[in-house]
Amino acid sequence: MIRAIVMDDEPLALINMEKKLKEFSSIEVIRSFTTVKDLLAVGPSLDFQVAFLDVEMPGMNGLEVAQLLKEWNKNIYIVFVTAYRDYAVQAFEIHSLDYLLKPISKTRLETTINRIQELLHLENKPNPIERRNKPALTIQCFGGFVVLHNDKAVHWRTLKTKELFAFLFSNLNSHVLRDTIIEALWADTECKKARVQLHTTVSYLRTTLSVLGYSEVIQYTNGCYILQLEEFQCDAHDLERILNGKTETGKIDVESAEALIQNYQGEFMASLDYPWITSKANFMNNKFTLLLHDLVEHYTAIHDVKKREHILLLTVEHNPYSDKTIQQLMRHYIEVDHRAGAVKVYNTFKSILMADLGILPEQETTELFNAISVNL
Repeated sequence: MIRAIVMDDEPLALINMEKKLKEFSSIEVIRSFTTVKDLLAVGPSLDFQVAFLDVEMPGMNGLEVAQLLKEWNKNIYIVFVTAYRDYAVQAFEIHSLDYLLKPISKTRLETTINRIQELLHLENKPNPIERRNKPALTIQCFGGFVVLHNDKAVHWRTLKTKELFAFLFSNLNSHVLRDTIIEALWADTECKKARVQLHTTVSYLRTTLSVLGYSEVIQYTNGCYILQLEEFQCDAHDLERILNGKTETGKIDVESAEALIQNYQGEFMASLDYPWITSKANFMNNKFTLLLHDLVEHYTAIHDVKKREHILLLTVEHNPYSDKTIQQLMRHYIEVDHRAGAVKVYNTFKSILMADLGILPEQETTELFNAISVNL
């Protein structure tokens, strides 16, 4: 069943469009709108796959509404409905699926619906390469904070809704005092107003998660909120699992570690300007550094110099001011008889330290460089 919304500022035209769509058993109109205000109020919480939009509407026309819907979910199919051909080029620039001219015949509408069904069938066709048991919810914390559901970006009602989810997720399965949340997210807001905003944002977040199939995952008890989630995949949690496994068994899960590093996008929640992130980010970035060191030890033990170099270069990128890491990379180049590479690493490191921090490399790093220079 195709789930659709319809929007037209003329009530009679809206009723007529709904009536035409109801003639097809394969499509369900879950909601109709005559104003952008109503769409903004309800639309983000609706689960729909296609939008039939009238182009000529006051305030925000159909083309602008389509761009808004694409921001919510880039995978929503757009079908424009109008009495004029003038908008055709603009319509397809927005990557609309189709462009229907009034009056719409049943045959023409059937062609559009068949096309939607074909596209949805292709979307839902399983990819044999993907893991069959892959969780629907995927959360990427390194490099930013991206939440995907069935590989589609989750639309957040407000920016604070996303931030609240990020905060609760960073304290997953832990009771967090309401006042702690307010202090973290609404520090500059008057107390009474902050409580109202928190209550509203929690309501938005619950609605968003419920639409995705995660009901009752946020609880409030004894002045505390707690987020409890199961069946999800998260790079930060994968990192902790790998390190915990290494502590328990003494061996690193190399395959999982390499997969994590291959998808690494940058430091923990690096693109977000949330004041409360700093402590958690430092903690997680240090854990990632530990993983890199463990891999360097592993590749050294099995004499895989190519992979060791790759990880050392990533470690330098992750910790650009670390003398210890630079020394490791320089010794690696000495071992593979690439002393010029070691010299270049030292000179680059020295320039970065002077430019960014106004300091010189540690004595041990300089002594290693001098020893290399003598033998060049």
